[in-house]
Amino acid sequence: MGEAAPAPSGGTVEVAAPAAVASGAAKLRVAPPMTWRTRLAVAAAGYLTDATARADGTINRRLVSLLDPAVAASSTPRNGVASRDIIIDPVVPLRARLFYPSPPPPSAASAPLPVVVFFHGGGFAYLSASSPSYDAACRRIARYAAAAVISVDYRRSPEHRFPAAYDDGFAALRFLDDASNHHPLPPLDASRCFLAGDSAGGNIAHHVARRYALSPSSFRTVRLAGLIAIQPFFGGEARTPSELRLHGAPIVSVPRTDWMWRAFLPPGADRTHEACDASMSSPAAAAGVVDAPHFPPATVVVGGYDPLQDWQRRYCSALRAKGKEVTLLEYPDAIHAFYLFPEFKDAKDLMLKIRDIVAGSGSSA
Repeated sequence: MGEAAPAPSGGTVEVAAPAAVASGAAKLRVAPPMTWRTRLAVAAAGYLTDATARADGTINRRLVSLLDPAVAASSTPRNGVASRDIIIDPVVPLRARLFYPSPPPPSAASAPLPVVVFFHGGGFAYLSASSPSYDAACRRIARYAAAAVISVDYRRSPEHRFPAAYDDGFAALRFLDDASNHHPLPPLDASRCFLAGDSAGGNIAHHVARRYALSPSSFRTVRLAGLIAIQPFFGGEARTPSELRLHGAPIVSVPRTDWMWRAFLPPGADRTHEACDASMSSPAAAAGVVDAPHFPPATVVVGGYDPLQDWQRRYCSALRAKGKEVTLLEYPDAIHAFYLFPEFKDAKDLMLKIRDIVAGSGSSA
């Protein structure tokens, strides 16, 4: 990472040095230079949406299962991390995948693990906790942060629209708050709990944090130590400069994100809805942030080749304007979902940042 730059009161900005040096050419690209192998992997991620999204707003789930085959949990450690599937609510049904260092790191051998409640991306409609990319990403987070990661398999749109994903995220917090649910799990320190997610998952993490902040006293053990929003998915009716400039960007092109919002929002709603509102301009969108001292400190990750970056910066500005603590991490050469591709050098840097954020919660406890 590069130097920390000054920021408005309430937060800091850290900017990674860009690899591109051509003054004009870089601005015309919609993606940074990539190896052919990385380019194929990124293209495949976008193809999943294009091949399975139907014009009538439904998804070909059978084809999705072929293009995104589930990875089984493994009690046998892989890269130092074991996993198991847990049931949060058998009625919904709502499941999650738990990842934990195995064996535990020496520093935590006798101490409960901090917890990262994680929400995967996919435009609210795609992917899962058992998707190969997210199984691998959550293993990396658990290993780097020496933490337990609970990756929530929230219900997806369009079969389950707003607010189903938010309800499921909040249910996961309630599950963690009930110590009787911990019996088959490794020792967990729910007082060092982080909400994290990327893309739509970052949006979900924000809205779950809002709900928590409205009633923190109703939780017995869970205390939110931080919010880690990795390139969170927000939007609006007007096109931003970054959406216009990066209209055909990999993974989250403008046509794809438009389809995803239509699939998630209530029928008839537009992108002024509270779910999309990065500025938190309506009372509904601001609830749990304004006059809510228990909304957690936020770290927001922004990529220079992400069409959503203007919305993400608007989100940071809105949090600061409402008196919240915000750290903005900028990666100028990063595409949307860059950290899912370990070959990007910034992917490891972000893991190290997450490690430091989680470790800091222990020093301040």
